[in-house]
Amino acid sequence: MPQTKLNIKLLESSENPISLIYAACRQCYSDKFAADIFSEGKISLKKQEYFVKSVVASGHESPLEHVKFTFAIEGVSRALTHQLVRHRLASYSQQSQRYVKEKDFSYIIPPSIKNNPKALAEFSKLMTEIQASYDKLSKYLSEGGKEGQSANQDVRFVLPQAAETKIVVTMNSRELLHFFKHRCCSRAQWEIRALANAMLKICKEKLPAVFSKGGAKCEDLGYCPEGEKFCCGKYPVKKI
Repeated sequence: MPQTKLNIKLLESSENPISLIYAACRQCYSDKFAADIFSEGKISLKKQEYFVKSVVASGHESPLEHVKFTFAIEGVSRALTHQLVRHRLASYSQQSQRYVKEKDFSYIIPPSIKNNPKALAEFSKLMTEIQASYDKLSKYLSEGGKEGQSANQDVRFVLPQAAETKIVVTMNSRELLHFFKHRCCSRAQWEIRALANAMLKICKEKLPAVFSKGGAKCEDLGYCPEGEKFCCGKYPVKKI
């Protein structure tokens, strides 16, 4: 039952994202066919990129929805994915605890527990006990004639939210900006914040024209909208 950590890889992203956003946006204001705008090559990529940056800055974000990113993510807890799937404008394919038997499940340890020796000992002990109970329940159900998926779907009820899971996530650029605004914030739960920051780093490298200023809400607003009670101090609180 090993402890595990976050691992994220970009599987795929839209080809020619700058030209794609440019053509989609220009279609809104041009009598030309977007396919012709996309392929004509009269506007240099550098000028298209400048145009896309101005589109992002203006808040005209709907053309960004045509460009998407697909990530493979592992080393995250079920507690994280319960939060992640609340972002509904996305596609998810997650490892199933019905079809995948948790023979020796990995798990995520929260930093506050990891840095407290007594808490860590109790946490590790509990993970071991849960695995033992899972294995016993699997054996009992097998002896009663239930095996494979039919057993897994019931035995998984004892698994903790700390159990590691793997998931494939696809989001368009507009939804990613929204995701980063909420999940890169210092008030976001530590694990999903780490995931959001890792995804943002990849997006910035892949498409800086869109994501260079991505991040927590305060990065875009220039002030903290959370109020004095919850402000981390990085930006001033907006005075009402």
